[in-house]
Formats: sequence, C-alpha cells, structure tokens
Amino acid sequence: MTRVMATGTFDILHPGHLLYLERSRALGDELVVVVARDANVRHKPKPVIPEDQRLRMVSALKMVDMAVLGSRTDIFEPVRDLRPDIITLGYDQYMDESWLKEELRRRGLHARVVRISERETCELCSSRQIVEKILKERC
Repeated sequence: MTRVMATGTFDILHPGHLLYLERSRALGDELVVVVARDANVRHKPKPVIPEDQRLRMVSALKMVDMAVLGSRTDIFEPVRDLRPDIITLGYDQYMDESWLKEELRRRGLHARVVRISERETCELCSSRQIVEKILKERC
C-alpha cells in the first residue's frame, strides 16, 4: 500500500485545493493530509478560517482518507508518525524540494517528494483571490 501525504493551509477551500488533493491521491492507495496550524503559517497572511474548521473541511473531502493538524513545534513529526511513501507539494507551495529531500534523508525518513505542477486557472482558484474579491465587492 502506498501512502501519500499532502500538506497545506487549506484556507477557504477552492478548486485549486481540490486539484492538488486529487492529483496527490492518484499517486497512491491512501491520502493523508496535514493541515497547517494557525500559529505556524508565517509565509503568507494568517488563515481566515481557524485550524479546527480547516481540518474538518479537509477531512470531509472524498479523496482524503485521513486529515490531521500539523505539529506545533516540528514539521517532521507527522512524517515520522504517519510514514508516508510520497510527500506532495502544490505548484505554488513555498517549500524548497531540495531542502525537504535533504532533511528527510538526514532524519532517516524515506518519503519521495513530488511537486504537483498542474494548477487550476479559474478566476477564484486561490484563497488570496477569493479574499480580494470579497473585499472589493462587499467592503
């Protein structure tokens, strides 16, 4: 059985998230999703939706077999605990693939890293675009 792990913030679910998770799920037999903790989101604005609600929404998606909140202190903790065969990154995730591969190797974790380069091109295929539209039309 091949376990795939996808990670992300998943703030304001949109078609881009669905495409990423569908493509991730297609790589294996089981898809585990790690939802970022509110406190750990530092590379972009803090999520609008609280972490417990984001976890609940991701858990409800049919392609997701299991969803968990990330560690508060160590991003590699869920990898150690869940032992994925593959870790996927979205086309625009800030994580450096080379760094991730080296850190996994250094920790004795043997997951393959796959960048999902495909992306949705709809008007509202990012949380940022959705927030901007709401602000423009409703504020």
